[in-house]
Amino acid sequence: MDIKILERQEDKVRVVLKGQDHTFMNVLTEEVLADPAVDVAKYVIKYQFSDPELLVTTKGEKDPLLVIREACTRLTARCDELLERVGALNAA
Repeated sequence: MDIKILERQEDKVRVVLKGQDHTFMNVLTEEVLADPAVDVAKYVIKYQFSDPELLVTTKGEKDPLLVIREACTRLTARCDELLERVGALNAA
């Protein structure tokens, strides 16, 4: 996944996640919002075939890029767990 940083401040970041759509962006935004250090997390897809832009602001306690990274790590762990459970059902 290609990521382009449009704006970065101590408590704010705007990034474009190339090639993503509403499916991934909804999940990522919800996971970012689960972090208590987050003030705002939202995304916008300006045009039908444009890449989404994610905005994350924190309350100053954490780097917003770190928040996004941690959210992605949690999502990866959940997907791995689901794949493991599906594999176990197939084996049974």
